[in-house]
Amino acid sequence: MKMLKTILLTILGIVALALIAALFIKKEYAVEKEITINKPKAEVFEYIKLLKNQNNYSAWAKLDPNMKKEYKGTDGTVGFVSAWDSENGDAGKGEQEIKKIADGERIDYELRFIEPIKSTDIAYMTTQSIDSTHTKVKWGFQGKMVYPTNLMLAFMNINEMIGKDLTDGLTNLKSILEK
Repeated sequence: MKMLKTILLTILGIVALALIAALFIKKEYAVEKEITINKPKAEVFEYIKLLKNQNNYSAWAKLDPNMKKEYKGTDGTVGFVSAWDSENGDAGKGEQEIKKIADGERIDYELRFIEPIKSTDIAYMTTQSIDSTHTKVKWGFQGKMVYPTNLMLAFMNINEMIGKDLTDGLTNLKSILEK
């Protein structure tokens, strides 16, 4: 009985320590990747502002070729929503909405994940002219994990996990636009 009590107290101590640690661990994260595309800025922006085009280059859109997709509104305008529903747990279910467009410069999105984990995050894409035929494209993602799930941030490399998908997507985008 004394051994069982010691084991239970040890487990409770570890859980308590983890919960206390989570109080001091950051809850927000941000990842941004960039690529240079050998095309004029206007051409690049006109392509990326159409949310449906992400189906052609986004690593997440390519996770499940049988993913159900629905669209609401006029693509390339504020308020347009692209929704997905996949049986693949890595893709899950959710929607992305265009929240703001600074024409030729930046597009802001709100990502609403429904499954497997419910959360709302922010994403954006920006274009910057390097010269008349080269454009720097940045794709960023900002999120937040609530207490105590933020403890996972101490053990996960979010930049590596999300960053790889952003980099793959930007590489795909570059290939498509430079054909």
